[in-house]
Amino acid sequence: MATPVKVYGPPLSTAVSRVLACVLEKDVQFQLIPVNMSKGEHKSPDFLKIQPFGQVPAFQDEDLSLFESRAICRYLCEKHPGKGNTKLYGTNPLVKASIDQWLEAEGQTFNPPSSILMLQLVFAPRMKIKQDQTLINQNEEKLAKVLEVYEKRLGESRFLAGDEFSLADLSHLPNAHYLVNATDKGELFTSKKNVGRWWGEISSRDSWKKVVEMQKQKN
Repeated sequence: MATPVKVYGPPLSTAVSRVLACVLEKDVQFQLIPVNMSKGEHKSPDFLKIQPFGQVPAFQDEDLSLFESRAICRYLCEKHPGKGNTKLYGTNPLVKASIDQWLEAEGQTFNPPSSILMLQLVFAPRMKIKQDQTLINQNEEKLAKVLEVYEKRLGESRFLAGDEFSLADLSHLPNAHYLVNATDKGELFTSKKNVGRWWGEISSRDSWKKVVEMQKQKN
Protein backbone atom coordinates (compact mmCIF):
# COMPACT_ATOMS: atom_id res chain seq x y z
CA MET A 1 0.00 0.00 0.00
CA ALA A 2 1.37 3.38 -1.00
CA THR A 3 2.44 5.77 1.72
CA PRO A 4 0.21 8.85 1.76
CA VAL A 5 1.84 12.09 0.72
CA LYS A 6 2.00 14.75 3.43
CA VAL A 7 0.60 18.24 2.91
CA TYR A 8 1.58 20.73 5.60
CA GLY A 9 -0.44 23.86 6.27
CA PRO A 10 -3.94 25.22 6.89
CA PRO A 11 -6.61 24.68 4.20
CA LEU A 12 -7.48 28.39 4.45
CA SER A 13 -4.14 29.14 2.80
CA THR A 14 -4.63 29.65 -0.92
CA ALA A 15 -1.43 27.78 -1.77
CA VAL A 16 -2.33 24.86 0.50
CA SER A 17 -5.85 24.66 -0.92
CA ARG A 18 -4.38 24.55 -4.45
CA VAL A 19 -2.40 21.43 -3.52
CA LEU A 20 -5.39 19.88 -1.76
CA ALA A 21 -7.55 20.34 -4.84
CA CYS A 22 -4.89 18.63 -6.91
CA VAL A 23 -4.44 15.59 -4.67
CA LEU A 24 -8.22 15.18 -4.63
CA GLU A 25 -8.46 15.47 -8.43
CA LYS A 26 -5.68 12.88 -8.78
CA ASP A 27 -7.20 10.59 -6.14
CA VAL A 28 -3.85 10.42 -4.32
CA GLN A 29 -3.89 9.40 -0.68
CA PHE A 30 -2.72 12.25 1.53
CA GLN A 31 -2.30 13.31 5.11
CA LEU A 32 -3.00 16.93 5.99
CA ILE A 33 -0.65 18.05 8.76
CA PRO A 34 -1.67 21.23 10.62
CA VAL A 35 0.80 24.09 10.94
CA ASN A 36 -0.14 26.67 13.56
CA MET A 37 1.21 29.82 11.97
CA SER A 38 -0.04 32.06 14.78
CA LYS A 39 2.35 30.17 17.07
CA GLY A 40 5.19 30.43 14.56
CA GLU A 41 5.37 26.72 13.80
CA HIS A 42 6.19 27.56 10.16
CA LYS A 43 9.45 29.14 11.37
CA SER A 44 10.60 26.22 13.51
CA PRO A 45 13.92 24.57 12.60
CA ASP A 46 12.24 21.25 11.75
CA PHE A 47 9.74 22.90 9.43
CA LEU A 48 12.43 24.99 7.73
CA LYS A 49 14.16 21.77 6.74
CA ILE A 50 11.28 21.02 4.36
CA GLN A 51 10.16 24.60 3.64
CA PRO A 52 13.25 26.83 3.65
CA PHE A 53 11.23 30.03 3.24
CA GLY A 54 9.11 29.32 6.31
CA GLN A 55 5.82 29.48 4.44
CA VAL A 56 3.09 27.02 3.49
CA PRO A 57 2.57 24.61 1.92
CA ALA A 58 5.28 22.11 2.53
CA PHE A 59 4.96 18.71 0.89
CA GLN A 60 6.59 15.35 1.41
CA ASP A 61 6.39 12.17 -0.62
CA GLU A 62 8.51 9.70 1.31
CA ASP A 63 12.07 11.15 0.99
CA LEU A 64 11.11 13.95 -1.41
CA SER A 65 10.26 17.44 -0.16
CA LEU A 66 8.71 20.27 -2.22
CA PHE A 67 7.41 23.69 -1.21
CA GLU A 68 5.89 25.56 -4.20
CA SER A 69 2.21 24.76 -4.77
CA ARG A 70 2.21 24.79 -8.58
CA ALA A 71 5.36 22.65 -8.71
CA ILE A 72 3.77 20.21 -6.27
CA CYS A 73 0.70 19.96 -8.51
CA ARG A 74 2.84 19.28 -11.59
CA TYR A 75 4.79 16.65 -9.70
CA LEU A 76 1.63 14.85 -8.58
CA CYS A 77 0.33 14.77 -12.15
CA GLU A 78 3.63 13.53 -13.58
CA LYS A 79 4.08 10.83 -10.93
CA HIS A 80 0.49 9.57 -11.13
CA PRO A 81 -0.54 9.95 -14.79
CA GLY A 82 -3.00 7.08 -14.62
CA LYS A 83 -4.72 8.01 -11.36
CA GLY A 84 -7.82 10.13 -10.88
CA ASN A 85 -8.20 12.90 -13.45
CA THR A 86 -5.78 11.67 -16.12
CA LYS A 87 -6.14 14.84 -18.21
CA LEU A 88 -5.30 17.31 -15.45
CA TYR A 89 -1.84 18.01 -16.87
CA GLY A 90 -2.46 16.96 -20.45
CA THR A 91 -1.58 13.81 -22.34
CA ASN A 92 0.86 15.17 -24.94
CA PRO A 93 3.53 17.91 -25.16
CA LEU A 94 1.31 20.39 -27.00
CA VAL A 95 -1.48 20.21 -24.44
CA LYS A 96 1.04 20.44 -21.58
CA ALA A 97 2.56 23.54 -23.16
CA SER A 98 -0.87 25.17 -23.31
CA ILE A 99 -1.53 24.27 -19.68
CA ASP A 100 1.89 25.59 -18.67
CA GLN A 101 1.38 28.92 -20.39
CA TRP A 102 -1.93 29.50 -18.63
CA LEU A 103 -0.40 28.36 -15.34
CA GLU A 104 2.25 31.03 -15.92
CA ALA A 105 -0.49 33.55 -16.69
CA GLU A 106 -2.13 32.66 -13.39
CA GLY A 107 1.09 32.94 -11.42
CA GLN A 108 2.49 36.05 -13.09
CA THR A 109 -0.59 38.03 -14.17
CA PHE A 110 -3.69 36.88 -12.28
CA ASN A 111 -2.16 36.09 -8.89
CA PRO A 112 -0.50 39.45 -8.10
CA PRO A 113 -3.59 41.71 -8.30
CA SER A 114 -5.98 39.05 -6.96
CA SER A 115 -3.69 38.37 -3.99
CA ILE A 116 -3.44 42.06 -3.12
CA LEU A 117 -7.22 42.45 -3.34
CA MET A 118 -7.68 39.37 -1.17
CA LEU A 119 -5.22 40.67 1.42
CA GLN A 120 -6.81 44.11 1.50
CA LEU A 121 -10.46 43.06 1.41
CA VAL A 122 -10.49 39.73 3.26
CA PHE A 123 -7.52 39.48 5.58
CA ALA A 124 -6.75 43.10 6.50
CA PRO A 125 -10.08 43.49 8.34
CA ARG A 126 -9.53 40.20 10.18
CA MET A 127 -6.04 41.29 11.20
CA LYS A 128 -7.22 44.79 12.07
CA ILE A 129 -4.93 46.31 9.43
CA LYS A 130 -6.01 49.53 7.75
CA GLN A 131 -7.12 49.03 4.16
CA ASP A 132 -5.40 50.97 1.37
CA GLN A 133 -8.15 52.15 -0.98
CA THR A 134 -5.68 53.34 -3.60
CA LEU A 135 -4.10 49.90 -3.69
CA ILE A 136 -7.54 48.30 -3.92
CA ASN A 137 -8.54 50.51 -6.85
CA GLN A 138 -5.27 49.94 -8.71
CA ASN A 139 -5.43 46.18 -8.41
CA GLU A 140 -9.12 45.94 -9.18
CA GLU A 141 -8.32 47.70 -12.46
CA LYS A 142 -5.40 45.35 -13.13
CA LEU A 143 -7.49 42.25 -12.42
CA ALA A 144 -10.33 43.52 -14.61
CA LYS A 145 -7.90 43.79 -17.53
CA VAL A 146 -6.65 40.24 -16.94
CA LEU A 147 -10.20 38.95 -16.88
CA GLU A 148 -10.95 40.71 -20.16
CA VAL A 149 -8.26 38.52 -21.73
CA TYR A 150 -9.79 35.48 -20.04
CA GLU A 151 -13.24 36.44 -21.31
CA LYS A 152 -12.00 36.34 -24.89
CA ARG A 153 -10.10 33.10 -24.38
CA LEU A 154 -13.06 31.40 -22.71
CA GLY A 155 -15.23 32.37 -25.63
CA GLU A 156 -12.94 30.21 -27.76
CA SER A 157 -12.58 27.18 -25.49
CA ARG A 158 -14.44 25.65 -22.56
CA PHE A 159 -11.45 25.97 -20.24
CA LEU A 160 -8.29 28.07 -20.32
CA ALA A 161 -5.97 25.49 -21.89
CA GLY A 162 -8.58 23.82 -24.10
CA ASP A 163 -11.74 21.80 -23.71
CA GLU A 164 -10.61 19.82 -20.65
CA PHE A 165 -10.39 21.03 -17.06
CA SER A 166 -6.69 21.25 -16.17
CA LEU A 167 -4.17 22.55 -13.66
CA ALA A 168 -4.46 25.90 -15.44
CA ASP A 169 -8.05 26.23 -14.24
CA LEU A 170 -7.51 24.57 -10.87
CA SER A 171 -4.75 27.02 -9.96
CA HIS A 172 -7.19 29.94 -10.16
CA LEU A 173 -9.65 28.43 -7.68
CA PRO A 174 -8.17 29.61 -4.34
CA ASN A 175 -7.91 33.36 -4.99
CA ALA A 176 -11.08 33.54 -7.06
CA HIS A 177 -13.00 31.72 -4.35
CA TYR A 178 -12.16 34.39 -1.78
CA LEU A 179 -12.88 37.27 -4.14
CA VAL A 180 -16.23 35.86 -5.29
CA ASN A 181 -17.46 34.65 -1.92
CA ALA A 182 -15.88 36.95 0.67
CA THR A 183 -15.69 40.38 -1.00
CA ASP A 184 -17.85 42.76 -3.00
CA LYS A 185 -15.67 42.21 -6.10
CA GLY A 186 -17.32 38.98 -7.23
CA GLU A 187 -18.89 40.72 -10.21
CA LEU A 188 -15.43 40.95 -11.77
CA PHE A 189 -16.00 37.25 -12.48
CA THR A 190 -19.75 36.70 -12.47
CA SER A 191 -20.73 39.67 -14.66
CA LYS A 192 -18.75 38.33 -17.61
CA LYS A 193 -20.55 35.74 -19.74
CA ASN A 194 -17.65 33.40 -20.40
CA VAL A 195 -15.68 33.97 -17.21
CA GLY A 196 -18.87 33.57 -15.18
CA ARG A 197 -19.70 30.30 -16.94
CA TRP A 198 -16.15 29.05 -16.42
CA TRP A 199 -16.08 30.04 -12.76
CA GLY A 200 -19.41 28.34 -12.12
CA GLU A 201 -18.13 25.15 -13.69
CA ILE A 202 -14.70 24.92 -12.04
CA SER A 203 -15.93 25.95 -8.59
CA SER A 204 -18.60 23.23 -8.72
CA ARG A 205 -16.13 20.38 -9.06
CA ASP A 206 -16.30 17.81 -6.28
CA SER A 207 -12.61 18.24 -5.50
CA TRP A 208 -13.02 21.95 -4.81
CA LYS A 209 -16.23 21.44 -2.82
CA LYS A 210 -14.27 19.08 -0.56
CA VAL A 211 -11.53 21.69 -0.10
CA VAL A 212 -14.12 24.32 0.85
CA GLU A 213 -15.55 21.91 3.43
CA MET A 214 -12.07 21.36 4.83
CA GLN A 215 -11.64 25.13 5.11
CA LYS A 216 -14.85 25.36 7.12
CA GLN A 217 -13.79 22.57 9.46
CA LYS A 218 -10.40 24.17 10.10
CA ASN A 219 -11.73 27.70 10.47
